[in-house]
Amino acid sequence: MANTTTLAIINMYKEILEEIGLSPNEAKIYEALIVKNQSSVPAISLHTSIDKRNIYDAVSRLLKKGLIYQIAGTKRNTYAAVEPNKLSELIWEKEHKLKSILPALNKQFKKTSTKEAVYVYKGKEGFKNYLRDVIQTGEDVYFIGAKGGWLDKELETFRQIFFKEMKKKKIKYHHIFDAEVKKFAPDIVDTFKQKYKFFPPKYSTTGAIDIFGSHVVTFSGLSLKEISEDVTIAVIVNKELAECYRAWFKFIWDHCE
Repeated sequence: MANTTTLAIINMYKEILEEIGLSPNEAKIYEALIVKNQSSVPAISLHTSIDKRNIYDAVSRLLKKGLIYQIAGTKRNTYAAVEPNKLSELIWEKEHKLKSILPALNKQFKKTSTKEAVYVYKGKEGFKNYLRDVIQTGEDVYFIGAKGGWLDKELETFRQIFFKEMKKKKIKYHHIFDAEVKKFAPDIVDTFKQKYKFFPPKYSTTGAIDIFGSHVVTFSGLSLKEISEDVTIAVIVNKELAECYRAWFKFIWDHCE
């Protein structure tokens, strides 16, 4: 069996390596070869606690991806890792391939998408989808009961991309925050250099409503600066309804602090 300390070191970046496309075994083996410099299959099995039969399959895939190479002139099959910068190259290649088909996919999507729809997003990934809708629409956003959910720490990387695109498209924000934001999370307000107002404390809720373009988006299960996996995001796409909500937003805006 592998030493507990060795396993801990080897598994340090396993989760991230899996997120960029490596299988669990591939991630363990690649990181083991980074830590141990070069190893034979029996040694890899010892360091990672992966069965030898499974190692051969994973090693074959890693060789194909160009992440490892075989050491020539060794009695046993011995392998070493290619420098980690190769990982960025793999991501770049995938991104390049994706970009080559995106225009055709978007063209087909616009042909078949309807002007009216009702659907539901869930959790952090659903929240990202909602933010993509905002960027895609390219129109000002009106927030009712805002709580700064997009400042969730786990959304840091995506948020930077989102704000960059918002600035590029000159999309303006119109916030009516819950009263708790002023008291417990003033940094949320500092993030935005545009006008905002606050609800009186007695009108605070765990929900919110956002309006942009033809979209009316309602949230339930929100808290300050956090998007949990339990958050439900209901989206209604209807131009007339969105205009109604914008009119109601203006009324609320005129009566808030």
